[in-house]
Amino acid sequence: MSKIQLRLLSSLERCYLDEQIVNKTQKSSFVMFQNEKLSFQVAYANEEVEAIKYLPVTLSGELSPYATVREVVNLPVAFPMARVFDDGKYERTAPGLYPDLLRPLHYAGKVPVPEGQLHALWIDITLPSDFGAGNYSLTIAIGEDAIKADVRVLNAKLPAQSLIHTEWFYTDCLAEHYHTRAFSEKHWKIIENFIRTAVENGINMILTPVFTPELDTYIGGERMTTQLVDITVNADGTYTFGFKNLARWIDLCLSYGIRYFEIPHFFTQWGAEHAPKFVATVQGRKKRIFGWETDAMGKEYADFLAAFIPALLAVFDARGLGDKVYFHVSDEPRLASLEQYTRCRELIGQYLQDRPIIDALSDYDFWESGALKKPIPAIKHISPFIENGVPNLWAYYCGAGDTAGCTNRYISMPLGRVRVLGVQLWLYHIEGFLHWGYNYYHNRYSYEYVDPFGSTDGEYFAPGGDTYLVYPGNDGEAWESLRLNAMREAMDDMRALALCESMHGREFTEKIVRECAGGTLTFKDYPTDAQYFIRLREQLIRAIEN
Repeated sequence: MSKIQLRLLSSLERCYLDEQIVNKTQKSSFVMFQNEKLSFQVAYANEEVEAIKYLPVTLSGELSPYATVREVVNLPVAFPMARVFDDGKYERTAPGLYPDLLRPLHYAGKVPVPEGQLHALWIDITLPSDFGAGNYSLTIAIGEDAIKADVRVLNAKLPAQSLIHTEWFYTDCLAEHYHTRAFSEKHWKIIENFIRTAVENGINMILTPVFTPELDTYIGGERMTTQLVDITVNADGTYTFGFKNLARWIDLCLSYGIRYFEIPHFFTQWGAEHAPKFVATVQGRKKRIFGWETDAMGKEYADFLAAFIPALLAVFDARGLGDKVYFHVSDEPRLASLEQYTRCRELIGQYLQDRPIIDALSDYDFWESGALKKPIPAIKHISPFIENGVPNLWAYYCGAGDTAGCTNRYISMPLGRVRVLGVQLWLYHIEGFLHWGYNYYHNRYSYEYVDPFGSTDGEYFAPGGDTYLVYPGNDGEAWESLRLNAMREAMDDMRALALCESMHGREFTEKIVRECAGGTLTFKDYPTDAQYFIRLREQLIRAIEN
């Protein structure tokens, strides 16, 4: 008789190797909207005194044609928490192995079942658009042992996502990991895979490298050139632009559902003192024409922008995307840089006119100066922006500095702390969310490439998980993380809240949010346990169905 124990778990519960399966919260049934991906886990443990087993995984039942299974893999986290952290809002704080990676089954569909360890499978159910409401089941078997999940499909669909969501996309990191030339056919296929995965998880804006983004780069250093626009410097000093690669990029993004395009920062980080790297053909040879040596306000760069920006705008305008393109000046400028930032913003603003310019900006006094209409404050510093009614507000978070108490996405945090972001963004009418790391596989300031499977923290650059949401898998595929799925569920929570609001009003829906949280929910005071989301979904579904 087999002694493989199985238990159904929610998508928000991690299974650490040293835990006991009997201590995990068991579920038996799940509910999903017709157009929502449902995710849950099957925990498994081998109680036999045997070194290891390799057992096949099989799916059966009415939902099996629409279900996929992956393995939850533990990876090393050497730097699990922020330098200033909050007790009680981390699952663990010691270096060790943490479950995060979702890897497709290998071993010909088998999974290792070692004795004395807790492991998990990740199950996704995605239904076709014409799938009917009703009660269904899915049976998951590991070897001879099986467990059944009951699934109720609602007679309702979620509305389209309204939040603008960007996770900075690094094409250079993909080329470096897979050892390919920038924008080779192999690189394009990898880019396509990573874009598809992004869109499937609620990311609808993409950082578009019309020139190489000058992000997290040490002074004097440069990232691999990933520039979509071809530039030629003519004999008379004028410029000719080629947009073939940009057109291909736009078509690819639109085909998968990207709705917004984000242009990199026209000036360097933390002060806007220099130009980013531009490469051009000069007298038949490729060379860098702007970079760290370029004064941001120098005449040569200003003349270039006077030609480049209008030509770039014309490409997007010709496709009817003029209002879907967002621009940056410089990332997270400090108050001491206000004058320089303002001059740089005015320089590009004369060509951008009323097109949206967004920047990470957490200093309220800086915003109040009028230097930037659309700031993106860090959640840690968002309160004065909310209290003063800043319109069309965005938000971001990262691992820099004191992030104690805030929502975030470190591997060491409860997945509920990741997912609650969606409720918070809906509650405070946030228009867009930005994070700097969809696939940042570098160490600090991009001195070197870092293998994300071996260093989840960019060599102590940031707490494990802050630098990326996806792993570079086999054959150029983007392998998801537990945290990426929690972010997708956060986006779906916003859609469910919007549906309830459309039926019963804002006040009614806000009351559900706060009552399920025990009376209050803010950016600093919020639940992180899976039970909150179960209660919230139950209340929303009850309201939607009645």
